[in-house]
Amino acid sequence: MSGDVFTFGSFRFLTSERILLNDGKPLRLGSRALDILLALVERAGDPVAKQDLMARVWPTTFVDEASLRVHISALRKALGERGSDNRFIVNVAGRGYVFVARTVREQAGSSASASASASASPPPPAPARATAGNDIPASLSRIIGRDAVIVALTRQLAQRRLITIVGPGGIGKTTVAAAVANAARDSYPDGVWFVGLASLSDPGLLPGAVGSVLGIPLSGADPIGALTARLSGRRALIVLDNCEHVIEAVADLVEAVLRSAPSIGILATSREPLRADGEWRHRLAPLEFPRDTELTSAAEALDYPAVQLFHERAHASNDRFAIADQEVSAVAAICRRLEGVPLALELAAGHVATFGVREVLTRLDNRLVLLMRGRRTVLARQQTLRATLDWSYGLLPEVERAILRRLAVFQGGFTIDAAIAVAGDADLTGAAIVHGVANLVDKSLITADIGEDVTRYHLLELTRAYASECQRESGEQPSIARRHATLYRDALADAALDGRAIGDVRAALDWAFSPDGDAELAVSLAAVATDFWIRLSMLGECCDWGLKGVARLGALEGTRHEMMLRCGLGQSLTFSQGMRAEIRSELQRALTLAETLDDTPYQFRAICALWLFALRVVDYPACLTLAHACRRLGECSGDALVTAVADFLLGQTQYYFGEHADAAASLRRAWASYPMAMRAGDPVRFGVDVRTCVLCYQAVTSWTLGFSEQALRAGRDAIEEARSVQHPVTLCNALGAPSSILLVKMGHLAAAADRIDELMDVTEKNALTPYHAFALCAKGGLAAARGDLREAEGLLRLGLTRSRDVGYLIFDAFFQAELAAVLGASGRIAEALAEVDAALRYAEESKSLWCTPEVLRIKGALLARSAGPERDAAETWFLWSRDLARRQGALAWELRAVMDLARFWHERHRTTEARELLGEVYARFTEGFDAADLLAARALLADLAGE
Repeated sequence: MSGDVFTFGSFRFLTSERILLNDGKPLRLGSRALDILLALVERAGDPVAKQDLMARVWPTTFVDEASLRVHISALRKALGERGSDNRFIVNVAGRGYVFVARTVREQAGSSASASASASASPPPPAPARATAGNDIPASLSRIIGRDAVIVALTRQLAQRRLITIVGPGGIGKTTVAAAVANAARDSYPDGVWFVGLASLSDPGLLPGAVGSVLGIPLSGADPIGALTARLSGRRALIVLDNCEHVIEAVADLVEAVLRSAPSIGILATSREPLRADGEWRHRLAPLEFPRDTELTSAAEALDYPAVQLFHERAHASNDRFAIADQEVSAVAAICRRLEGVPLALELAAGHVATFGVREVLTRLDNRLVLLMRGRRTVLARQQTLRATLDWSYGLLPEVERAILRRLAVFQGGFTIDAAIAVAGDADLTGAAIVHGVANLVDKSLITADIGEDVTRYHLLELTRAYASECQRESGEQPSIARRHATLYRDALADAALDGRAIGDVRAALDWAFSPDGDAELAVSLAAVATDFWIRLSMLGECCDWGLKGVARLGALEGTRHEMMLRCGLGQSLTFSQGMRAEIRSELQRALTLAETLDDTPYQFRAICALWLFALRVVDYPACLTLAHACRRLGECSGDALVTAVADFLLGQTQYYFGEHADAAASLRRAWASYPMAMRAGDPVRFGVDVRTCVLCYQAVTSWTLGFSEQALRAGRDAIEEARSVQHPVTLCNALGAPSSILLVKMGHLAAAADRIDELMDVTEKNALTPYHAFALCAKGGLAAARGDLREAEGLLRLGLTRSRDVGYLIFDAFFQAELAAVLGASGRIAEALAEVDAALRYAEESKSLWCTPEVLRIKGALLARSAGPERDAAETWFLWSRDLARRQGALAWELRAVMDLARFWHERHRTTEARELLGEVYARFTEGFDAADLLAARALLADLAGE
């Protein structure tokens, strides 16, 4: 209720006044933090999903989780969270945040209060009975990341008589069980009894071990009967810790106790369930750790329990240690590598005092973690992860050991069919593997993700590392690796893999190309993997494995696998490393093979890739030839996709030839006839999403023809389409000319800056060198528009150099002319004229007619700035620019040329001619009157009319 008052600890939260008091003194908190606090205390004790919190606090604004974490951190700081005795807000992995402090709600207008306790409120104990029990193992350090689990299990004990905490070794089962037992102690007047079974070697001794802890002497032939008889009238909790090695005996004992002693509760810990009647299982998850989130500060990182644990244990080993902001990424990487397993984190943190955070990460191979030693005071099998896993492995029957070590070949998740394909043989049937995997899941050595249509399994990384060692020792590794590589080659050939398979594809390729591998399998695997890498925009991987495959073709030369390798290699090299002669050779070889093999899809791909290469090296005649070849292929094959793309290629080529009206018509045909059902394959076939790129070229063509509003709409639509397909190269196309050059020319400088910065970021993250060079030049053009000539010159020179280094020359003449204009504005006319003359020569040689009117205009403008007799020649260049633009239908370029010419004539007292010429061109525009050039033209017309 809006008028309620919540009390917790020393705090009172007056919701109607939106004031938080601490010992009566108001605290300063922002409105967002107060909204979050209200959402949490209203549901104290229950997790509130992060999405629900964000929807409540930012109902009309999109924010990411980082914003929520910042406000949660501020709230925790205001509440003064320090240790395990002073916790208010806990992050529950996969479920959200929970307010765990005991909270009392006072309803508005009433003196009554209702208690909402997040620290467990089981039924009160009977007052006439004294509390008994033995010593529960106390945690000597703060329990981190388990508050909500402890609360939930404590509550469940009031309703469920048998709960088993299940999980792998090192996950913290004993710690949680002990904390739950302590929290529930008051509910059991006859005591809470902790029975550690780790050292029990004989299952027959189990009743005696339990009886000795409870102070019940057992004798005779039926010790279980004697034990249950003594327990039948008691209300007590028995904690059975580390049950896995005597699991059947424990299950028998537990069922007997529960049947005969109705007031006894049992809390067990085990690496597998007891499978006893009435059992409720809680599988203890690893601590939540930063996954793919980019963290910028230690405060953000410490919102994750895994990071908190690592930090606290590292600080315990060196009291001067604190996570610095510059170490956050290394700490997050350590927590990811160790997958939030508490024991592993503690062991790694203990070495920070010796090596430092970055060195621990560098040294963090799985074998080292397995061998790291912990406290001397625990059992030997708990001092290292290897000893813990030795214990678990030793308890398995041989068939389950074989399955576990064979499945260690998988680097990520796998299905049961994949497990059968890799682990099965003549002695190990599919049915046996299904049964064995189920048992290994129960025993916490394999985890199952049942949240999808098909259940996927995986091994925790440390378990996988241990099982891999067992696999090597067994001598099975070569045969298992071969089966694994064959499985992934076949899956890649069927395009049946998504990005989760990256680790397994790499592992398969690593083995196949190794000295112990299989060269023919390696080449075929690299060939079918090309589409996988391209689809994921991992062009560097595609290049690396493609080059290795081509180098080892051998008997596969001239086959479909060679065709696939060379086509994928040529595509990925074009986008990532630029245009080199050998790339064109790769693509030409792929096209020849596709024609020989009569493979229409690969003929299509190779033609498109060769067209793009020709475009980037500004070989427009070759582009035209290839566009027509694509059209012929579409006509012969009857493939609507090929025909639509042929129009797309033709439209782009026509644009660069300066045939803008024809280009617009071709692009309209491409847009109208493109089969949307085929769209998903575009990033693989062409390296980009075709629909997005059609929009990009419609934008630049529309602007050139004088329709700037249409251009803006197409540019915005292109970005939306690019974001929807989530493909970096496609996004670079949308963020390129339609969202940088055009926005600058139209005067939308703030929007252009945002797009260019995003383009820089995307190109850096994905190593897209040609696009990064373009982004530098675009940023230079933006700086020039803002009047920062020094920055503009530096960026343009750097961008041009890098573009030429990688052979990305489409925009060379345009940006070199922009550089000339910057030099001219700086008063360096001679240098500027040299640059613009070079730009004109290149535009003429390459037939870059699309930008030639602008280059001619800039030459005229530079001459108009000069002081010598050549100044009079400026008029000729302006007229040439105007006439070429008019022949092309390039109204935008024509307006810019005519504005400069009008100013030139006005200075020479030819004002009437200037006004009439500019007025005639301005009158042909039908939209976009708020664009920079049209605003400038209108202002100039007003000036000319005032004369």
